[in-house]
Amino acid sequence: MKLSASLLVLLFVLAAGNAFAHGDRVHLSGTVEKISAESMLVKTRDGKSVEVKLVASTVYISHVAGKAAKPADASEDKPGKLSEIAVGNAVVIHATPKNNALEADEVKFSTAAAPKAAVPAPAKPKP
Repeated sequence: MKLSASLLVLLFVLAAGNAFAHGDRVHLSGTVEKISAESMLVKTRDGKSVEVKLVASTVYISHVAGKAAKPADASEDKPGKLSEIAVGNAVVIHATPKNNALEADEVKFSTAAAPKAAVPAPAKPKP
């Protein structure tokens, strides 16, 4: 439940950048429905499925969501890889229309934070 809330907050933050769009680039956000080496199918917030082509110049940016991230890392984006993206991940894509298709320039995606290792409580001294 917390992960879903974190992902939703992340989407709102990333979607806020849509107001600063430049040129003919298309900004799209949603969740990954299907992914391959050549394309990604994204379900947008309004329920539409949009295919975006992935090309050699596509840049992938990872954002770790969740409480396990340190406050300094909470808003830090890091280089990512296509292989790190999975169906169900939240994405924000900046794409350029080319030949009646969308080609991804940048794909920002969020992943769940790794669970923090439990630290055992210190043993109580015996009286």
